[in-house]
Amino acid sequence: MEAFESSYQGVLMAGTDEVGRGPLAGDVVAAAVILDPNNPIEGLDDSKKLTEKKREALFPLIQERALSWCVARASVQEIDQINILQASLLAMTRAVEGLAVQPEHVLVDGNKIPQWRYPAEAVVKGDSRVAAIAAASILAKVTRDREMQAMDAIYPGYGLAGHKGYPTKVHMQALEQLGPTPIHRRSFGPVKKLIEQLRLL
Repeated sequence: MEAFESSYQGVLMAGTDEVGRGPLAGDVVAAAVILDPNNPIEGLDDSKKLTEKKREALFPLIQERALSWCVARASVQEIDQINILQASLLAMTRAVEGLAVQPEHVLVDGNKIPQWRYPAEAVVKGDSRVAAIAAASILAKVTRDREMQAMDAIYPGYGLAGHKGYPTKVHMQALEQLGPTPIHRRSFGPVKKLIEQLRLL
């Protein structure tokens, strides 16, 4: 991993990251992880750089070896109410607050820090620079991917298991043919436009 030197040098440092800002459907999922320096995990990296098989293998290892971990979310309804950025920050806040061991310092992936009580640093590309953020990104991505696979069975025909809700050509064609489901984000441009078109029919 690229080097990152935090201002905090203690043990109780959490990393947090979210997955699912770009999709047209589904919750935004966040995770927070405090790693155990005495129980390292090999192969941690930005979840997007890892294969699905590797992420699935690391998922239980992180849960077993971390000092503490938590997965949280903001719902589709919350995304539509407060916008995706605020919902992402809310999900990360819930993940950190849900840790059984509360951190003394938090490293947040990206360039924005939630409004919370924790001393924190924003780390751009943190999921490829900080092991705890990488671990959080893996927990969040595996959780969300599994949920979208489950949603594929509930809402067949959209290809959710494949594209995970992202605006692929297959997804856009299915949306136009079948219309939006309850898990589609109505505040997102393509979905909003489609709903407006349907109202005009």
